[in-house]
Amino acid sequence: MTRPSSHRSGAQARAPRLTLQLRDAIEGWLFVSPTLIGFLIFFLGPLIAIFIYAMSDWNFLSGEAIFVGLANFEDALFQNPDFWHVLRNSAVFALGLVPLNVALALFLAVALSRPFRGVIVFRTIFFAPVITSAIAWAIVWKFMLQGEGGPVNQMLALIGIAGPNWLREPNWAMAAVIVTRVIKMVGLNMILYIAALQAIPRDYDEAAGLEGASRWQVFRMVTWPLLGPTTLVIVILTTIGSFKVFDHIYQMTGGGPENGTLVLAFYIYQQGFQFFDIGYASALAMIMFVIVMALTIVQLTVRRKENA
Repeated sequence: MTRPSSHRSGAQARAPRLTLQLRDAIEGWLFVSPTLIGFLIFFLGPLIAIFIYAMSDWNFLSGEAIFVGLANFEDALFQNPDFWHVLRNSAVFALGLVPLNVALALFLAVALSRPFRGVIVFRTIFFAPVITSAIAWAIVWKFMLQGEGGPVNQMLALIGIAGPNWLREPNWAMAAVIVTRVIKMVGLNMILYIAALQAIPRDYDEAAGLEGASRWQVFRMVTWPLLGPTTLVIVILTTIGSFKVFDHIYQMTGGGPENGTLVLAFYIYQQGFQFFDIGYASALAMIMFVIVMALTIVQLTVRRKENA
């Protein structure tokens, strides 16, 4: 008679524990559900949809969709010479934008990380373009970079320099778009670097100074290595942003002159919303996704090897 009662008491003792575990699990899923739902709706769902579209020949105007398998990918990679020209332009844009943006952001952060009179004003001035409408920014710079009547060339004429028609000459258009994009976004990276610099203990600089190190040696041997994680984040974000650039190209050059600024994001827009070839545009978007993901993995791998 005692055994059943003990068995029942043991079951009763374990029941609240199982209920508590279940309640904890439910609460945990409820806490993560907003993020999980957002991930499914805004990332995973569209990614799956784009992959399905990429496997079809879908004309947006006619509404007809025919399954073609990997034909869109084969056409882009092996049959369409414009794709490699566009990819080269995207690489040139990224190789010009990322180093210039990172270097300028680091310079501004070092100059504005120490407190001095008016430092908040200077930080605000350099950060203001980040929160400015990208289209408005591009319109202003398109006006400033006009030919002889543009303000930039008029200022150059004051010192005897004949400026080119920046956005209409193939050799200058890409450089002009890169510089305007750098000025637009450098403030964000500057803030990230300032936060990282202020988190570095001053004891390191003081100890290196007591050992006779110059300011350049302190920066090169102490500060710069400690900024490694922040630099990795900035480089990854800037690289991804460079491949996604669309608004500046759309407003300032339209991919010209002579397709000199036709980058991958704008090329995808052309295929999907000007030529209405949704399947081919989706295949190009998948290729861009793979390229950006591969570059991110390479940068993370290199950083891990440096820290090993």
